[in-house]
Amino acid sequence: MSWKEAAEPVLTRMPTVTRPEGHVPFKRKLAWTAGVLVMYFFLTNVTLFGLATQTASGDFYGQFRSILAGQSGSIMQLGIGPIVTASIVLQLLGGADLLGLDTDDPRDQVLYQGLQKLLVVVMICLTGLPMVFASNYLPADPQVAQTLFGSAGATTGVQTLIFAQMFVGGVLILFMDEVISKWGVGSGIGLFIIASVSQQLVAGLFSTQALGNVTGFFPAWFGIVTGGVQLEGSLIEAILFEPGNILALFTTVLIFAIVVYAESVRIEIPLSHARVKGARGRFPVKLIYASVLPMILIRALQANVQFLGQILNQQLASMPAWIGQYADGQVVGGLFYYLAPIQSRQDWMWFVYAPAAEPAEIALRVLVDLVVTVVGSAIFAIFWVETTGMGPKSTAQQIQNSGMQIPGFRRNPQVIEKVMERYIPQVTVIGGALVGLLAVLANMLGTLGGVSGTGLLLTVSITYKLYEEIAEEQLMEMHPMMRSMFGSE
Repeated sequence: MSWKEAAEPVLTRMPTVTRPEGHVPFKRKLAWTAGVLVMYFFLTNVTLFGLATQTASGDFYGQFRSILAGQSGSIMQLGIGPIVTASIVLQLLGGADLLGLDTDDPRDQVLYQGLQKLLVVVMICLTGLPMVFASNYLPADPQVAQTLFGSAGATTGVQTLIFAQMFVGGVLILFMDEVISKWGVGSGIGLFIIASVSQQLVAGLFSTQALGNVTGFFPAWFGIVTGGVQLEGSLIEAILFEPGNILALFTTVLIFAIVVYAESVRIEIPLSHARVKGARGRFPVKLIYASVLPMILIRALQANVQFLGQILNQQLASMPAWIGQYADGQVVGGLFYYLAPIQSRQDWMWFVYAPAAEPAEIALRVLVDLVVTVVGSAIFAIFWVETTGMGPKSTAQQIQNSGMQIPGFRRNPQVIEKVMERYIPQVTVIGGALVGLLAVLANMLGTLGGVSGTGLLLTVSITYKLYEEIAEEQLMEMHPMMRSMFGSE
């Protein structure tokens, strides 16, 4: 008996969001998308009951939070982390051809979707359980333990309650993503990242803290001009770094410009309809062909590696120094230090900030981050293209099924595939490596609002893609006959 036959009774019974029958009007899609986003924002503000918030030691995900979305200490504590981690596992299994599933077969499609949901549930447990029971990041409130169980020391019951809420939040975000994918516009994962990063960007521009400590860009410059903010150190450093943050503003604007330009760069392969004379079109092969989702996968993988390091540091009485050294919950040496991506200027500008390590060690860490991110992004881009029906073979079959052909070539899927092989594999690798390079450089220079450069890059690219999808939806609303060309019927 194969694994598919053994697992089929379970995988086919996994709860799923019903796919709409026929075309969903654009206004209804916007309504579903807006409703899910409102629910997402609401859940990120619902604090975990039983959590000792006054003693919680920060966010376990740290700088990865802008990529994994969610909110520390809320029901959305795990964010999209379990979904992305499950996608990584499926990408690796699919790339190694260990699943034996044909995504063109409706039966295998159901099994694949069920397996994905099952893996997400497993990842919720594997991530949430250590976060609650094996660390001090989500401590139980003794007063809640006293109230519910009659003993302030009965923290296990409160921890179980905290994990149950996190589990519900992880399952909710899974189905919220599915609702948007089937009934809304774009993907839930992308929209949640946009929502998370946008909050930080707005705060980075306009927010102020209590006691007059200005943090937003515009309030900071208002304080500088009026003399309300005292400049420390040299004038150039105060303007470029803190509190002026001109370098962060420049980096933020530069990322917007580069990503929008890169998204518009494409190779357009001419197409003509085999039966309708004069009907022509173009198949665009974008520079960032695999989108930026592979970057989400590589950063999520790095987040899980650092998550493992935090757990080992708290559970082992004396962890070997070569594995990892931690100070105030932050890694400062060992293998986990070199595997940690550069997240801000403070991580590498030893000539401006107090160095956490020797310059040679910092340089080695930057080099490792650059190699891992660039190479990893290119590899995940290849996996993503091949497993999502964007490869040369799948694309050629889609063009063939739509009745289109490449002028000057025989109308044959094998012929179209050979043409696509001239462009898609090369553009996939170049685009993936480019996204990885931009992410590292953006993280090194820093952005407004403490948003990681990767998070900002993802937000701009996803927003641009969302804009294109909205334009496509509006076009189909104006010309219903075009739905069949886009495969929306």
